[in-house]
Amino acid sequence: MNDTLELRVHGDAVLPILIYLPGIHGDWTLIGSFREAVKDQVRFVEFTYPRTTTWTLDGYAKAVLDSLAAHNISSGWILGESFGSQVAWALLERLQRKPSPDFQPRGVILAGGFARHPIMPVVDGVRWLHQVLPARSVHLFLTIYARYARFRHRKAPETLNGVAEFTRRRSDPEDRLAILHRYELIRSADFRGLVKEFIVPVYCMSGWIDPVVPWPMTLRWFRQNCPGLRESNVIGWADHNVLGTAPEAAAKCIIGWIKAGH
Repeated sequence: MNDTLELRVHGDAVLPILIYLPGIHGDWTLIGSFREAVKDQVRFVEFTYPRTTTWTLDGYAKAVLDSLAAHNISSGWILGESFGSQVAWALLERLQRKPSPDFQPRGVILAGGFARHPIMPVVDGVRWLHQVLPARSVHLFLTIYARYARFRHRKAPETLNGVAEFTRRRSDPEDRLAILHRYELIRSADFRGLVKEFIVPVYCMSGWIDPVVPWPMTLRWFRQNCPGLRESNVIGWADHNVLGTAPEAAAKCIIGWIKAGH
């Protein structure tokens, strides 16, 4: 099983740096349209996680920081998508525990993110489905998803181009085990204490149609408990994958936050 983190960088070095940490699927296959929407406005750094079943969230954080240092990226805005928000908090917790001159966060942007998942039975239920569904059912689900994605992303050609790669990667048994492991990491993670003391600028974004991480619960919690929270936005007709289903609106909002924070 490969334990190597993959990194790609797009854009001029003089632009503000936006570092994308993907969700539970673990790669950059669904971020293409958002990447295109922020082109020439930020230097976009994206990751694909290894299919590991041994890393802790701190292990993810260390690998991200090591990879950024290897590419001479010493500061930037962190964009944590869903599970990626947990990697983001782990990274910030590591920097708080061991301050480093190698990387300084400019701010944190959460897309469907959370400090602690608000409805843990949802996590357990989705993880159980991933675990018990036979390979034939997984293949059927991916076929249905691909057809839905062709409709949902019909106006987002870059994301649409990544759907085939997304479904191919999800068909790999090792990928399935890695995703199951990430659900376990979500179950055991609780960054509420860290967030309550966090003063670096925090911004929250969600899609209006999101039963996976319900925004009324997460945004209420951040507004009441996060001293670093600057602004939040719920984008209508977007789903949990808000960066992929509303790339133009998400990009406009995020670029505005970055400009305001500079």
